[in-house]
Amino acid sequence: MDFKRLLIEYAASMDLYIDFEAAERLEEYKALLIEWNEKMNLTAITDEKEIIIKHFLDSLSALKYMELLPFSKSVDIGTGAGFPGIPLKILRPDAEFTLLDSLNKRVNFLNTVIDKLSLKNIEAVHMRAEEGASKKEYRESFDYCFSRAVASLSVLSEYCLPYVKKGGSFVSYKGPDTKEEIASSQNALKILGGKIKKEKKVQLPQSDIIHSLIFIEKISHTPAKYPRKPGVIKEKPII
Repeated sequence: MDFKRLLIEYAASMDLYIDFEAAERLEEYKALLIEWNEKMNLTAITDEKEIIIKHFLDSLSALKYMELLPFSKSVDIGTGAGFPGIPLKILRPDAEFTLLDSLNKRVNFLNTVIDKLSLKNIEAVHMRAEEGASKKEYRESFDYCFSRAVASLSVLSEYCLPYVKKGGSFVSYKGPDTKEEIASSQNALKILGGKIKKEKKVQLPQSDIIHSLIFIEKISHTPAKYPRKPGVIKEKPII
């Protein structure tokens, strides 16, 4: 299998441009993902073609609908094995990234990827989302927040919007059916200072998978009491 050729070809079918250097870095990232996955559980997706489609191109799909400007600051909340943060960083090397995850083993993997791929202006941080949001260096200091984490939109917004500066955006990667979730999150978004700007459906190539991207604009400051403690956020989401 010609990994780079398929990656570039499938990306082009989504109107995404990946140059050869970025494709080489993504291929090296794939190799590290597969190697480390034998030692620890990073992903259930190990087929190379599926990694291209379900991890890399899904992560990069946001670039179809937004521009990551040079020197902009982004945070990836609950990044796991580095999705979507590392693919986005590889395609936008001038942008700054912070990858946040609560499991130190995953952060060790991310640091290895950052080192092996010689990525600059990117850091992997071992921290819970609600802890980072209370720190001065992180709170409302990012232009963009990304998350592919699995949680309801109201819960994710409480974790993520405190990181975003006024005028910035939170991009939530979701499944195909978001109507009820969006409706039930309206009050939470209002309280947390966010407003849905747009939603885009993404058809992943060579598959019948349709995902949604929800773009939430930060229109006012998040009150200091948010985010609450993790147990409270999940058990009593803002309604």
